[in-house]
Amino acid sequence: MTSETEQAVLAAVDDARIVADLRELVQIPSVDGTAVENEIQGWVAARLRGLGMDVDHWQFDLPAITGDPDFPGWEVDRSEAWGCVGLLGGSTVTNCEGHGRPDPAWAVPALILNGHVDVVPVGDLALWPDGDPFSGRVSDGIMWGRGTCDMKGGLAAIIGAVAALAASGVTLRRPLAVHTVVGEEDGGLGAFGTLKRGHTGDACLIAEPTAGGVIPANAGSLTFRLEVPGLATHGSTRTRGVSAIEKFALIQEALVRLEVERNRDPHPLLKHLDLANPLSVGTVQAGDWASTVPDLLVAEGRYGVRLGEPVADARRAFEQAVAEACEGDAWLREHPVKVSWPGGVFASGLLPEGDPLLDHTLQAATAAGAPDVPEVKGGPYGSDLRQYAAAGIPTLQYGPGDVRYAHATDEHVPLAEVLHCARTYALLALRRCG
Repeated sequence: MTSETEQAVLAAVDDARIVADLRELVQIPSVDGTAVENEIQGWVAARLRGLGMDVDHWQFDLPAITGDPDFPGWEVDRSEAWGCVGLLGGSTVTNCEGHGRPDPAWAVPALILNGHVDVVPVGDLALWPDGDPFSGRVSDGIMWGRGTCDMKGGLAAIIGAVAALAASGVTLRRPLAVHTVVGEEDGGLGAFGTLKRGHTGDACLIAEPTAGGVIPANAGSLTFRLEVPGLATHGSTRTRGVSAIEKFALIQEALVRLEVERNRDPHPLLKHLDLANPLSVGTVQAGDWASTVPDLLVAEGRYGVRLGEPVADARRAFEQAVAEACEGDAWLREHPVKVSWPGGVFASGLLPEGDPLLDHTLQAATAAGAPDVPEVKGGPYGSDLRQYAAAGIPTLQYGPGDVRYAHATDEHVPLAEVLHCARTYALLALRRCG
């Protein structure tokens, strides 16, 4: 059921403008670490100001942020980064002179809508269906291109929800906040800097792609590096040396066993997955000459952090598995594998049990026209959910698209899902902010 006010807000949702915004966002190639990552924040700031939001658009103090002991890390160096927060609504009180000022009791936003503006690199252009990853091409109700799914579809829906609230003339008693952030893909710089600046709220919805479900929990992930030592010699006398590749095979076997062990009893929210806590070796580099036994192999990969597991415990389990494998081999016992942890730190995150944000989101999605009540399930990947949750802000994810197509050369988003999410966000904001 929707009230007359809610019906007026839903009627104000401008489908054509949302699609136009999404196409324009996709055509801005905001790849992590490029100057365009900052340019798109300027685009968003101007768009939010045009909707009547009070906008904080600021440049990060990168040395201070990256030097913070809690900084989640990054995988792409940056010399510049920008934050963007918009605020809509909020009550005022009148003092004895008749001047209005913000009411402290209502100053904290009742809801944050979060979206990241950065996208991953496109890879081989020849693998893209039309050769242009940033075309924003629409065919049969689907928009194609890098970022359509992850997650500019959700960002366009957020902007469309704010536009509908503004166009309907509704007055929000408590503020609605929009946080757009950079660097989500490689660690979470933008969300970290935004929260450090003091932008907070009672609850947060992140518009990541959820394939029609609601995700109140994310497992985490870490990037590991293994340096496996060997002993170089001529390939014709290889028994005089030690192949780092052969020794890595022992470590790989140990990692396979570790993955099996860490997936024996997954969290209930992750039981729907065939593999809740994946461990994957992504790159392997060894040797510098075909006829030389390699004396070093360097492997990097992705290691899943279990839901609710401290990052330190996850690292300890990995390092112990590698150490035990080394102990079982005569060469590696004397020349152990070096383990290090470069890149971003994605801890796990979980919406507190019983928090009303979950029911509110389910109700808003249904009222906005979802054919079924969305399924509630966890995600196996890291996201900014864990940063807001760690800051004490109840957070979940609900957004258009399917994460299976994120980072892919067939990345796309159904426009009907984008438009439905815009209506869901508008209803949720109206109901949470009053």
